[in-house]
Amino acid sequence: MKKHKIILFLTFLLSFGIYTACNESNLDLQPLNLQPLTPTEASFFTEEIDFDRTSLAVYAKLTDFYWFNANSPIHGFWQLPGDDITTTGTDAYEVFFNLQPAEGRLNTFYRTAYQTINRANTLLDKINTVKDGVYKTAGLKDRHRGEALFLRGYMFFQLWNFYGTSPVITERIQTTDKTNNPSSKDTELLDQAIKDFTEAANLLPDRWDDANRGRVTKNSANGFLGKSLVFRGSYKKASADFIAAIAAFNKVSGASLVPNFGDNFAFDRENNAESLFEFQASQPGGGDNVWLSNDFDNNVGSTSAYWGWYENHWSLFGAPYYFATQKLRDAFETGDPRREVTLRGSDIRKYVARNQYSQSGVGSVNNPRILRYADILLLQAEAILESGGSTTEAIGLINQVRTRARSMVAGGAVPANRNAGETNRATIMQWIIDERFIELAGEEGHRWLDLKRWHAAGKINLANWNFNSARSDARFDINRNLLYPIPLNEIDLNPNVTQNPGY
Repeated sequence: MKKHKIILFLTFLLSFGIYTACNESNLDLQPLNLQPLTPTEASFFTEEIDFDRTSLAVYAKLTDFYWFNANSPIHGFWQLPGDDITTTGTDAYEVFFNLQPAEGRLNTFYRTAYQTINRANTLLDKINTVKDGVYKTAGLKDRHRGEALFLRGYMFFQLWNFYGTSPVITERIQTTDKTNNPSSKDTELLDQAIKDFTEAANLLPDRWDDANRGRVTKNSANGFLGKSLVFRGSYKKASADFIAAIAAFNKVSGASLVPNFGDNFAFDRENNAESLFEFQASQPGGGDNVWLSNDFDNNVGSTSAYWGWYENHWSLFGAPYYFATQKLRDAFETGDPRREVTLRGSDIRKYVARNQYSQSGVGSVNNPRILRYADILLLQAEAILESGGSTTEAIGLINQVRTRARSMVAGGAVPANRNAGETNRATIMQWIIDERFIELAGEEGHRWLDLKRWHAAGKINLANWNFNSARSDARFDINRNLLYPIPLNEIDLNPNVTQNPGY
């Protein structure tokens, strides 16, 4: 997909007002095509390629999570709350106490998630009503449906983890009475994600051809299905979810740990055997304009990623950058090759050491890896352990990750295998916690989401946790900060949405 030209459509088609209120006078109008070369909804969706372009447009919205965003990147939203990454700045996601519902990144993340959901729902609606004969390629209709379901499920997974509650929207919104959906309850967002991933896994292909590398597959869906089940199992303390997660992980086929851990963060080793899902950062044909979104034209706007927070890049314009906590620096065993890939002193080296800038010199074409096989192996070890399964099998999965790490050095001895004869489940669980910290540090907010679910499961206590912030005034409130506030704009516009406690 990285080489595909991503084609976006009119805002009335793909950016309906899910997040903001609709103007009823704008609805149900007949399409007016003043520019013959510009498609309307009535003239579109007449060929198979139109559906393929629409599917790519759902992926394209993910850019809004990862780009420079006209000097307002939102990465701290998921990078800073854990205990692996810190900053000296007075960032709301670092110091916690000053996080308020009007904070801009809350709004950007929430809005982008629902815009992505709406694009997915639009595609599903059009697939459900497509005329016979439009699709010519066998199986492509199912593939497109699977892509839409996967990307929608991924958004529900994210919304649940960060906000806990928000509307579950599974249909295309075309009337104003559908714009005030109520807040979800309990794990309803996560339940819908599990449902979407389950259906997607039955529709997606084992692989795409080389021209479409990077599009989601059965492995992507089964991997995220298992991950979602482990998360729900942690919160509900449900053995059945862990057992179901193992079944999903066992369906992941053909994936493997790449020999070089560093290849997972290199621009020239993207979509490798370890990668189950990654954002496809790219260079538009007309140049990567990091001050413009990609919503309005093929060659105008940004489709790149941004890693400037990790390298103290000039584009920060003096803002404090993100670096490793002392806790992370101390976590690596002496001689663990992953340390050199992850850190240089206190600086984070993942993605930065083997980076390639786009034409802008600000954006990057180095893909953020969202789901790696190493993540899956450690989650599967946890699911086996938590469902009462074989401790030897669980330790074997941990050791796969450790073996790959030490194999990066000829004759390497560190990190050594964990003792396969260990039977104390609390000890093995701590091994998993430690291994996930080291292996996944600085990636996609894994640490923060892990800490929260382990707290819910009673494995750790965040009430007295040392987040090891570089800020002496950081204050985490267990009664307030486990969830982010629902954005103020959403509260103002939707009377059926409830604010999270403490905000």
